[in-house]
Amino acid sequence: MEDKLVLGGQEFTSRFILGSGKYNVELIDAAVKHAGAQMITLAVRRANSEGAGNILNHIPKGTIILPNTSGARNAEEAVRIAHLAREMGCGDFVKVEVIKDSKYLLPDNYETIKATELLSEEGFVVLPYMYPDLNVARDLVNAGAAAVMPLASPIGSNKGLATKEFIGMLIEEISLPVIVDAGIGRPSQACEVMEMGAAAVMANTAIATAGDIVAMAGAFKSAIEAGRKAYLAGLGRVMAKGGAASSPLTGFLRD
Repeated sequence: MEDKLVLGGQEFTSRFILGSGKYNVELIDAAVKHAGAQMITLAVRRANSEGAGNILNHIPKGTIILPNTSGARNAEEAVRIAHLAREMGCGDFVKVEVIKDSKYLLPDNYETIKATELLSEEGFVVLPYMYPDLNVARDLVNAGAAAVMPLASPIGSNKGLATKEFIGMLIEEISLPVIVDAGIGRPSQACEVMEMGAAAVMANTAIATAGDIVAMAGAFKSAIEAGRKAYLAGLGRVMAKGGAASSPLTGFLRD
């Protein structure tokens, strides 16, 4: 059977999501063609801006647009932005992003829960961006989230898996897909979280700031697919001490 990611009744064969905050045409083209992205985030306020051009013109037909509420400082503002995205024709998917902290850009988990509950009641498919806290994740499940999107490290930092142990708790305890978002800087890190059982990985800065965007997009695709296959295959045991021979050490020296 083909392994698929299911979100809001939509089936995806790709487990890579492109964050388009640093978008340009080359990045989007590489993510779709070389990383196989079937979902691309959209900052609603940027889509409305003039001068940079409308990102919607560069997203291929058939790609699911995931508008995010970037810029929202509380639940009320996040809900307002989600309504605007729906009116623009972006559909019912929305990534809830509520950030008050301007220095570290950490999400406000409690305002995120409020926004998730309000939007899910209105029929939105809500993917909340959150700091990986198990109790908050449980509240997001109860609020109607379609998935949870914990950060690996601060947005745009490329610092990797600073919250690895907490993400592992969510994967083990939460029934919803866990999509690792923010801070992934290398394909090897994307592979690692997929091996842990993450449902998908979202990346932006790691690809946008790479020396070769096309090659890096392809590297992320391969890493995510390899990590998923390893998870499904079942990783081999890890010994606490010593080693174990991979071949028998007895009998081969007999006369």
